[in-house]
Amino acid sequence: MTLSEAAKIVGVLQFNYPDRFTELSDAALTVYIKNWHSFFEHDSFELVEAAVRAYIATSTERFMPNVGQIKEQIRKLTTPEEMSEGEAWAMISKATSNGFYGYKEEYAKLPPVLQRVVGRPEQLREWAVMDTETFQSVVASNVQRSFRAISRSEAEWQKLPPGYREHMQRLSGQIFGRLELEGGDP
Repeated sequence: MTLSEAAKIVGVLQFNYPDRFTELSDAALTVYIKNWHSFFEHDSFELVEAAVRAYIATSTERFMPNVGQIKEQIRKLTTPEEMSEGEAWAMISKATSNGFYGYKEEYAKLPPVLQRVVGRPEQLREWAVMDTETFQSVVASNVQRSFRAISRSEAEWQKLPPGYREHMQRLSGQIFGRLELEGGDP
């Protein structure tokens, strides 16, 4: 999205939420537009506009949306139907049913998000030998909670502008590299 397109988006917001802009000077409005541009410069104007309009059409809030709320609308518009916690558990439970001998193959078949939930292929084997009652209650609850947390974390990560994600990855690489050199646990 270009700076002039960001100005159009802010114009839509200004029209729909006039109270937010009443005390804003021209200089402050310019800074406001530049700020919105910086968060959406890697997104298409059409997508941001659709997200803003979807928010305005569906929100019952009387306050103007912030960047995060529009990023969430973009995520909803661009993400295919997401897996539910129950569906995640069903896939992991099924993988575990063949987890004693085929745990590596079953782990490889899982989507990446579920591989993160499971952690390692050997976990499927450990669950396969566990008593059914504990597996279907305690493990199911823990898996669903982990899936929820990982899904939320990934959704938040995707909302960040690409430049920020790259910067965070470089920083985390430097931190983990430094810990390894010092002999600490990452």
